[in-house]
Amino acid sequence: MITSLLVANRGEIACRIFRTCRELGISTVAVHSDADADALHVREADTAVRLPGTAPADTYLRGDLLVAAARAAGADAVHPGYGFLSENAAFARAVTDAGLTWIGPSAEAIESMASKTRAKKLMADAGVPLLAPVDPDTATAADLPLLLKAAAGGGGRGMRVVRELSCLEGELEAAVAEARSAFGDGEVFAEPYVERGRHVEVQVMADAYGTVWTLGTRDCSLQRRHQKVIEEAPAPGLSDALRRTLREAATAAARAVDYQGAGTVEFLVAEGGDRAYFLEMNTRLQVEHPVTEAVFGLDLVALQIRTAEGAPLPPDGPPPPNGHAVEARLYAEDPAHDWAPQTGVLHRLRLPDLPVGGAPALRLDTGYTDGDTVSVHYDPMLAKVIAHAPTRAEAVRKLAHALDRAHVHGPATNRDLLVRSLRHPDFTAARIDTGFYDRHLPELTAPAPDPLAALAAALADAARARIGGWRNVPSQPQTKTYRSEPDGATHEIRYRVTRDGLHAEGFPDVRLHRAAPDRVALEVDGVLRKFDVAVYGDRTHVGPHTFTRLPRFPDPTTRTAPGSLLAPMPGTVVRVAEGLAVGAEVAAGQPLIWLEAMKMEHRITAPASGTLTALHAAPGRQVEVGALLAVVREPAEDALPDA
Repeated sequence: MITSLLVANRGEIACRIFRTCRELGISTVAVHSDADADALHVREADTAVRLPGTAPADTYLRGDLLVAAARAAGADAVHPGYGFLSENAAFARAVTDAGLTWIGPSAEAIESMASKTRAKKLMADAGVPLLAPVDPDTATAADLPLLLKAAAGGGGRGMRVVRELSCLEGELEAAVAEARSAFGDGEVFAEPYVERGRHVEVQVMADAYGTVWTLGTRDCSLQRRHQKVIEEAPAPGLSDALRRTLREAATAAARAVDYQGAGTVEFLVAEGGDRAYFLEMNTRLQVEHPVTEAVFGLDLVALQIRTAEGAPLPPDGPPPPNGHAVEARLYAEDPAHDWAPQTGVLHRLRLPDLPVGGAPALRLDTGYTDGDTVSVHYDPMLAKVIAHAPTRAEAVRKLAHALDRAHVHGPATNRDLLVRSLRHPDFTAARIDTGFYDRHLPELTAPAPDPLAALAAALADAARARIGGWRNVPSQPQTKTYRSEPDGATHEIRYRVTRDGLHAEGFPDVRLHRAAPDRVALEVDGVLRKFDVAVYGDRTHVGPHTFTRLPRFPDPTTRTAPGSLLAPMPGTVVRVAEGLAVGAEVAAGQPLIWLEAMKMEHRITAPASGTLTALHAAPGRQVEVGALLAVVREPAEDALPDA
């Protein structure tokens, strides 16, 4: 029996595993980098061990340090979570060689599935349907579009869609470079890219005695940069015949490698829903496992631990599924600006009406609490919000409502995108595929200004400035300017409060009912609207809206020279364009610098054609948001050609 368990991970998944350990009476051990010294998973664990350094390569990816930490803390088992070393066969082997229990499949099973190319061959031998591979060296226009994928790892790293043959060579080089940087393995393969395909997966659970459970399906088609955003169980709109095919293929995949523990077999379902192709097998717990837990009423982490202890799965099979569950990943990122990661203090993260006791209709899995800092070093996911209901329509409605009313105060997030996605007609009708955001992102991220929210911010600010709150006495005319975040729209609010009430320019039919520092009530055409207000420095949160209070006189030193390339986020320069140097001629849109932040790679391109007059970026350099990376000077309009 396991008595003490170390989680070789951080954040949300570590907290999730600790929760089950507490219920099972197992002591918990956390590991942490220097950047995570005060993280929630460290605070929740019974014991914590420091991993010196900050970068994942120096901390959470050091298997030797993790095994040493388990020994030092007296742990007798290691759970890898997801990501980092969760699918690293050498780490699994090192754990068992140290006499510790590994919560997961055998090193041999991980090894068999670690390379997507080897896994596909294994699945072909087992009779699982596959997409035919394409040799990039001999690809023709008839093979397009192609999907380039890293053979090792996942999470969208090293993935590229190629639609033009002329782009293949460049995209292949970029995919190889990113794969080598992310996984230490530059192997990349190509296969046909299925337009409007769906990402459907099957959860498996197996014990050491040959029993394999298939726990329904999940749909994970809504993705950005090949990373999942919204997941649900069961996958909607599949025929009984296709569900049976998926179950049989997943069982065959698990049996082919003598699988033990929790795993997920991923498939690509072609448009029309009549064909499915094997993608890969994830030999670990998935981020989206809570939707399966909700539908089946199971604790998958508890099952992982019990099967690792040698217990058999119940012979009568899993419980029957019940209802529908949907999960949304709340990221600190700006979807309207190339999904740029965001950092800073998370002042508040709160869902409305979380039930106490019983089977929760809403679930929040997070590695953060109020006041924690979102750093640049790790994944930008703040939390997962899961809703469960008898039907899909009810679960979707419940999740959208919870996110819409949630208090998320801090860095910019994808909260509005999630709410709009869940309420989009195509999503509510289950017309979903991996191209959903390619088609709908502009409308889903279009600014939705609410001038009343800006007025509420100004009135709450005025109430805050008055001792004892708002007084219904005459005031001088006031002007306050706010910038809405993250779209950057400016709102200039001009108002005056007299004994006759509120007089606000542009709001002739608005009546003030109440103005306090934390709540404002305004009546518009007989409808009373209430706004919750929270202020942190120059940031004001009004319901789901965020504003920055602007000074009356902007600081002239904040201006930058034309052609300046500024870091859009804090991160690390991973490479610069080959041969790039001061004096080089560059073309508009040409990729010049690559930044990596929060597990995502971002290209910085030339804003115009011209000459590079300054270059401050170098591989390995860490930069803050707004740091000057380079300057491109356009040729003067009146410049004459040489005689």
